[in-house]
Parts: sequence; C-alpha cells; structure tokens
Amino acid sequence: MDYSAITHPVSRAAIEAWQKGDAKAWNALFAPNAQFFDDGNPRDLHRFSSEAIGHERFTSIDRVEDNGLSIYGHFHSDTWGDFRTYFKFHVNREGKIERLEIGQG
Repeated sequence: MDYSAITHPVSRAAIEAWQKGDAKAWNALFAPNAQFFDDGNPRDLHRFSSEAIGHERFTSIDRVEDNGLSIYGHFHSDTWGDFRTYFKFHVNREGKIERLEIGQG
C-alpha cells in the first residue's frame, strides 16, 4: 500500500504500524493517557488495540485531510467485515498521539 499521501510523520508511522500488525510500534506512538473514541463513544485504547491489531486493516487509503492527520479509506475487520472508515489523529507538542477518533464514514 502506498502511504505517501499521509504527510504527517506520526500518523503515517501509526498507519504503517497498524497495517503491519506491529502493536509495539503502534503503542509507542501514544501519550500515556491518550483518549480514544469509536463512532463518538469513548473506549479503552489499549483494549481496542490489543483486540484489533493484526485483525483489522485499511484495504485502501482514499483521502487524507488535516495536514495528514485524518485518514479515510476502505477497511477490513475479521469481525465486522468490510466498510469505509476514518482514523483522526490528534498529536501533542511532544509528538505523541493524545487522541484518536475512528468511525465509519
């Protein structure tokens, strides 16, 4: 998959780790108290990550917005099937993800 459209280095590293199923690299990108929202509902980031990494992935990246922080595309989940989704990253001054919003769209 071509990641060149993802211009923000942190969100690009996160998507690459996600796609590779690399939980260690993924988790290292987050601030200790990062917030996570799934379709607007707060969820536990670590639980979500441990359940989803390696079982979910983008099948295409269709659009990138917000200076490379919002990623939209087609997605596959071994549990939920195929659908369109977005990942919206919010990065703090230290370069860590402090908030992640995902959802269908």
